[in-house]
Parts: sequence; structure tokens; C-alpha cells
Amino acid sequence: MGNMLVRNGRVVDPSQGIDGQADVLMEDGKIVKIEEKITDRVDRVLEARGLTVTPGLVDMHVHLRDPGLTYKEDIHTGCGAAVAGGVTSLLCMPNTNPVTDSEKVIRYIQDTAGRARAKVYVCGAVTQGMKGERLADFALYKKLGVAAVSDDGRPVESAEMMEKALEAAQENGLLVTSHCEDLRIINGGIMNKGAVSEALGVPGMDRLSEDSITEREIRLAEKTGTRVHIAHVSTKGSVGLIRAAKKRGVKVTAETCPHYFAYTDEKLRSRDADYRMNPPLREKEDVEAVIAGILDGTIDCIVTDHAPHAKREKADFEKAPNGTVGLETSLAAGIRFLVEPGILTMPELIRLMSTNPARILGIPAGSLKPGMPADLAVIDERIRWTVLPERLNSKSKNTVFKFEQLKGRVRYTFVDGEIVYVMR
Repeated sequence: MGNMLVRNGRVVDPSQGIDGQADVLMEDGKIVKIEEKITDRVDRVLEARGLTVTPGLVDMHVHLRDPGLTYKEDIHTGCGAAVAGGVTSLLCMPNTNPVTDSEKVIRYIQDTAGRARAKVYVCGAVTQGMKGERLADFALYKKLGVAAVSDDGRPVESAEMMEKALEAAQENGLLVTSHCEDLRIINGGIMNKGAVSEALGVPGMDRLSEDSITEREIRLAEKTGTRVHIAHVSTKGSVGLIRAAKKRGVKVTAETCPHYFAYTDEKLRSRDADYRMNPPLREKEDVEAVIAGILDGTIDCIVTDHAPHAKREKADFEKAPNGTVGLETSLAAGIRFLVEPGILTMPELIRLMSTNPARILGIPAGSLKPGMPADLAVIDERIRWTVLPERLNSKSKNTVFKFEQLKGRVRYTFVDGEIVYVMR
């Protein structure tokens, strides 16, 4: 494999408190050292002057739709989209067909991902078939190297079942990620319940649906002493509940997505189903609360909830499935909506998008420390670009950021010291 030097870039690595011009030396797929000026003899040099070099991003909430729904996305196209966005490691959700709850499906994903451009970690279902009736085989998950469990796409409706899941996860060293949504409260809602849903004459999703399950998961985590991760936080209420729980010492972590700090439900006045996702775009006070939660550490990481759907599926506003793609836009959206306005610094953004999710998942990523895998993103923060859906690498083009001008593009992505993406 040989060695390679990334030279003269602005190196940002929150795991080591590094933010300054330096060289990065890689050899045999690992980071060797970071120094101001490396003079070692090398096989290859990448000149990175004017560019920002960071650990590869870690997205712990991705729907690859493989197996069974590959007309929307597959492991190879999803990983292609990932590296185009600087994402080198991702966690794929279990709502596939069949559900990711068996050795056969898990090994299929792992074997297929071995030939893909990004590193794919498996999230197994909490319950068999994601039906909420019987706990899946967590011991099997541990044996197969599954990183986390979730019934994402729907909640675990029974509190008793979730308590059992937390206990089994603790025994087997697995992270439980919770899709916080009370289906009884939602009752057929397709967007945030508020002035916009009323104006459009469509059923809304009350924020209580998210807040109530968030409160339940926190209570169960506190009772069992087990850690729980709250997925795609979108409401002011959930942010407050998580903040208070952390102050009490509850083992809870949380994520949000770029669309929850970028947009409100006003986007849906166009009756465009690309702006429908689950949980939905909320209101101004929720956006402000999410940003406040990012700033004070209540929210630990930014993920995409990359949820591809075919164009035909999104054609009807009221009947369309929920979800937006995000792997190729998440970093640029973070720069545009958080870094450029001065809300976050670049190191703070990278901590949220790389260092923290790697730590929560317990995977070898999110750092450029010597000996770590040489997974890097080389970013040009100066580039402004318009998101054109048809140019995205994902099979599906249902992006909430379509035609938005974002800032920052990934020029190069490295996985294990090899260049897997070059910006065209």
C-alpha cells in the first residue's frame, strides 16, 4: 500500500485538540503522524494548501434500503453518496426487506459492504421483524459484530419491551437507538401539527408524539442504568427533556439532522413531499431549541437520517412516504447554517459529525491519532454550490436541500489511506 503525505492543509481533529496548518502522514492504511512539516520520504503527496483536513465523517443514522428495496438505494450507491459527502463510516438502519434481524441478512450486508467505498456498520432490529412482539437475538448480534439496535422507522411501542431491550443491550454491549414517536398521538399525521398543516388542510403530527416517548426512554434508561440514544431530535420539548436528564446523570445521548436546524414547516406550503420526513420539520421555536441543544452539548451529534425514496413515490404530497436523502449535503449544510453564521466553529462541527458519533458507537473512527485508520475528508470550505438533485450520487433524489446554495465541498475522501472519492 505504501505511504502518502497530505501536505499544508488546515488539520482539524477535535479528538486531539488540533486546529492548524500541518502535514498528515499515512502508511499501510493507518495514520502515522501529524506535524507542522514532515520531511519523510513518501510515495505520494497530496497538496492541501487552502483546504481543511478532518477525520472522515461518521453518520450513525443511514437507510441504505439493502436488501429488498434497492430501487431506492443499495449499499454501493449509498456508500458512493457517503464518500462524496466526506462520510467514511456509517450505521445502516434495519428497516430493510427482510428486516435486519438474522444472521443471513447481517452477513449479506457485511459481505456486500466489504466491496463498497465506505465502512458500513450494522444496526440490528430491537424486535423480531420490527413487530414489537419478541426481542431479537442480541447475543447473536454481539457475535456478529453488530454495533447498535433500533426499530427505527417506527417506535418500540411497549415500554416493557423497551426495558427488556435496554437490559439485553447492556448485557451484550450494544447501543439502543430509539425512534421516539407515539403512533397513537400521530394518528395518521403527515407533517407538523400547527398553523401550516391547518392552512393546508392535512392531518398533523403533534410534537407530544416525540416528547412522550423521549420522556419514556429517559425514564427507562434511568431505571435500568443503561445508555440510550435518542434519534433525530426535532422538538423544543425533547431537547429540554434530554438536557435535564443529562444534568441528572442519565446515560442518554442524542442526535439531530441538518434539516431540523435549517428549515421550518413553512417549506411545506409548496405541498412538495420532498419536505416531508419523520419526525417532520417543526416551527421556529423548535429550530432555535435544536440549535441551543447543539451549542450546550445536549445534542451530541449531527446525522442525516438518509432516507431515499423513488421520484414516483414522492409525487403525491399526501400519500408519499416520509424521508429525505442527506449524505452528500450534511457537511455543507452544517457549514452553511452553523459555521458561516458563527454559531459553531469548524472544529465544533467536526466533533458533532465525526468524533462524537464514533465515540458513541465505539468504532475506530473520528480521530487522526497515530495508529487510527487513515479515514480522512479533505474539504474546500470556500466553495459555494447549488444542490442539483439529478447530480447527486444517490439513486434517489429526494433532498430537502434541493436548489439551496450550500457552502463547502469535499474534494477528496480517504478510506484506509486510499482515495475513494475525488470531486469532479
